[in-house]
Amino acid sequence: MQLVVQSDDFGMCHAVNTGTVEAFRSGIVTQVSTMAACPWFTEAAALAREYSIPVGVHQTLTCEWDFLRWRPLTDGTSLVGADGTFRRTVAEAAAGVSPADAVRELSAQAARFAAEGLSVEYLDYHMGSSVPSAYDEVSTALGKPFIYGSFAARFASIEILSDRDAADKKPWVLEYLDKLAPGVHLLVTHCAAADPELGALHRPGSDTYRWAEEYRLSDQAVVTDPDIHQAIKDHAIELTTVAKAFTP
Repeated sequence: MQLVVQSDDFGMCHAVNTGTVEAFRSGIVTQVSTMAACPWFTEAAALAREYSIPVGVHQTLTCEWDFLRWRPLTDGTSLVGADGTFRRTVAEAAAGVSPADAVRELSAQAARFAAEGLSVEYLDYHMGSSVPSAYDEVSTALGKPFIYGSFAARFASIEILSDRDAADKKPWVLEYLDKLAPGVHLLVTHCAAADPELGALHRPGSDTYRWAEEYRLSDQAVVTDPDIHQAIKDHAIELTTVAKAFTP
């Protein structure tokens, strides 16, 4: 049994960066999906180099927060809303972003990894699938797997830890590990360190408020919990990455 534990949104903000590094170094996270269009990407890239963190391109065509807004790396007019930043939802992006603009933007995001000396191991997407054809085109051009495309069928299972109540997460993971079947499994998390920065991302009552702080801090607690480490050892589960698990 092999388990890929992925943490998303590296580069989004400082709290996510520092928490993700801790989750990789002291926890069970094995690979990190990284956002090149975000304001803290340069720090994330430096940390990935320093700690040899396996990274993938968290392809970004949306920005969900009220007060943390990021812009495309390219000038495609269909990519942005009235304020010049990415659209807030996957539905808005799917309705408004042209495939050509998406391919150019996502290619620029991948190129920024190379400019920072980072080797891309895989690609996925932020929030959901906005322009499906663009993800396939960019991954084909790079020769790297897009793990939420047809490649997803190669996993025995894909689960997301984050959007569960905090009190339920540790029991859920322990049961998940106990029932893990042979094959390669993917567990997606969103980690962050406790910092007031997270609570400042949104207005009170925003649709995204649980994703800003609650989900991330509870994910962080679970992936660094010694009992989770021990359960992985007890069940002889091999922690791995997409690149290692699927390299011939």
